Amino acid sequence: MSRFAKTHLGRRDFLRTSAAAGALTLATPGLLRAQSADIHMQTWSAAVDTVQSHLAAFTAKTGLTVDYGNSPYAQYRDAMVTKFVGGAPLDMMWVSDAWLPEWAEAGWIAPIDENETLMAYNAEADDFCTNSMTYGGRQYGLTYYSDYMAFFYDAEKVAAAGFDGPPTTWAEVVEQSLAMKEKGISEHPMMLAMAQESWLIEFISALVFSHGGRFTDEAGASVMTSSPGVQEALQWVVDAVNTHKIISPACVETGELNGLKAFSSGNHAFAMIAKYRLRTLNDPAQSSIAGNVKQAMMPMGPNGSHATVGWMRFHGMSAAAAADATRAANTAKLIEWFGGKADGAYTFQKLLFLDIGAGFGTKPLFQDPDIRAAYDSYGDVDMIQAQQALAQKKDVVTPWFGEWNETNGSAWQSAIIGNTDAAAAVKASSDLWTELKDAY
Repeated sequence: MSRFAKTHLGRRDFLRTSAAAGALTLATPGLLRAQSADIHMQTWSAAVDTVQSHLAAFTAKTGLTVDYGNSPYAQYRDAMVTKFVGGAPLDMMWVSDAWLPEWAEAGWIAPIDENETLMAYNAEADDFCTNSMTYGGRQYGLTYYSDYMAFFYDAEKVAAAGFDGPPTTWAEVVEQSLAMKEKGISEHPMMLAMAQESWLIEFISALVFSHGGRFTDEAGASVMTSSPGVQEALQWVVDAVNTHKIISPACVETGELNGLKAFSSGNHAFAMIAKYRLRTLNDPAQSSIAGNVKQAMMPMGPNGSHATVGWMRFHGMSAAAAADATRAANTAKLIEWFGGKADGAYTFQKLLFLDIGAGFGTKPLFQDPDIRAAYDSYGDVDMIQAQQALAQKKDVVTPWFGEWNETNGSAWQSAIIGNTDAAAAVKASSDLWTELKDAY
């Protein structure tokens, strides 16, 4: 039996258990009371007060009542699967782009692309957000939050090394880093977190995309061995660690949070980190290099561009809601209230940004005076917008992504520590992708 088959047998067992749990949940008095609400909404536990306030405004505006529930993000996916399988009342929910193929294939969520009012918002949304909500040619929601992998630099260290500005290519990253090593400014000027954790695919994707590579084609077939940017990106990391020694060999054990701490402690000159971390990096209470951290466009590979990887979360509609005309219409109103405009403005995305600093995928908000003022207090809003415009969706999000992702990360790590070469690592990753795709 293949590893893929074992994974899905385990999932079927889980779903049977979930169904039983869902049936028990349906019997509880609290849930029976909740069924009297017009709309049932589930989110993870983020900005709860902001969500509740926005819901209160929705009810006051429309007269529709909303049963709102939330759970910690770490438990959210499993809790939602239990509700889907058990038939719990669900209409609108937050969805991660990483779960879209699974939830769509299972028939738990429904496309919203026949609703002209909702689809009109695509004109003002970032393309990578719309693309990340699309599966099998259908769009499944409106964006709730988005972000991307950014390239940061310590302006003080760049100046001390004798450069007028940050690197614009990966070759210049090497050049400036070597100068810093020679002058004793930093032992490992480039911080790259390559530990086997959930962030790894974002780090790898940003490297690949900026080198002009792709993992898959439009049909979902692997192009890892034929797209030059994939092997080029990995080879750049291998050389940076082993030949130039500008990245620590401990990068394969460094996770995103520890990498953030190392960069904010002043140990490095350059770092690839999620854009939302910029506020922390320029906060004197949290960073010893506050005020010196700037964002530059993602460096380019020889055949690449300033492209990076983006990710997002969205407001989706359950298949059960879509099957009932009244529920579908009510749910669409709530999706618009949160993911589109409320009283003529993108209120929720703005509130979320001002509350917790969450990124947004709606381009007009970059011109909002309050948002520009907030961004300008710790970053360059025009730079942030320019880089976001070049973000691309992860092209590996599929029902078999989880199993492939673990092997892909291990293959990259193996090449970095010298147990294999870049070509063999990429081939192993590509071969597994093809095996899993064929087995699906």
